[in-house]
Amino acid sequence: MCLAVLALHSVADLPVLIAANRDEFHARPTQPATAWPGRPAIYAGRDLRAGGTWMGVDERGRYAVVTNFRDPLHILADAPSRGALVEDYLRGNASPADYAAAVYQRGACYNGFNLIVGDTATAWYAGNRDGGPRALPPGIYAVSNHLLDTPWPKLARTKAAFRQVLRSAPQPDLPALYATLFDRTPADDASLPDTGIGLARERLLSSPFIVSPDYGTRGSTILALHADGRGELHERRYGPNGVPTGDSDLAFQWRA
Repeated sequence: MCLAVLALHSVADLPVLIAANRDEFHARPTQPATAWPGRPAIYAGRDLRAGGTWMGVDERGRYAVVTNFRDPLHILADAPSRGALVEDYLRGNASPADYAAAVYQRGACYNGFNLIVGDTATAWYAGNRDGGPRALPPGIYAVSNHLLDTPWPKLARTKAAFRQVLRSAPQPDLPALYATLFDRTPADDASLPDTGIGLARERLLSSPFIVSPDYGTRGSTILALHADGRGELHERRYGPNGVPTGDSDLAFQWRA
């Protein structure tokens, strides 16, 4: 996952609402979002190369999302998959606070990441390019390929649009949320970050929704956990040309 905005206890009767884009190489094999077998039931897509997932939720109302921290000068060739951080949380029983603390302790063995884990009561953020893990009080947050709420142009624009959607209609407003994630507007050169990948690549990656033949936005995901126990996970998948190729709409009941 490369861009996610989260409303935590900020929408009436909806303790968790997340809208996110996954950017990845188009050749990387991926399983669409579905219910995974076993208990607890997990609802997520799956990375078929390294295993794990970039974002998911389980039948207990526990969720997790991970993004890469862009740091091309410090890449560990033999690092474990960051997608396992999401899967291990969803399969386990650790509280968000305990899991975030444990991940932080072993974070140096991974390439750069940001991880948010939570349930319908609490949420925690942990990464290996920032300070220690911290609780996320009620509010609206966003994360991309730097630290939590780093105001990169794509993140600031998506977060502002997300706030506007929350004010405009009952949630989750799927068409409006998908439209927010489908923003292909690049940032102007003067506001681009310099992450060591060159100007042309910075330009390509500066829009919330990325389109290119080899690498781009593979899918948009919307997660909603309602206070009455209903859960929704929606995924829209895209091809290299940015045209939708399929949707998954999963409904479930969660119980803490």
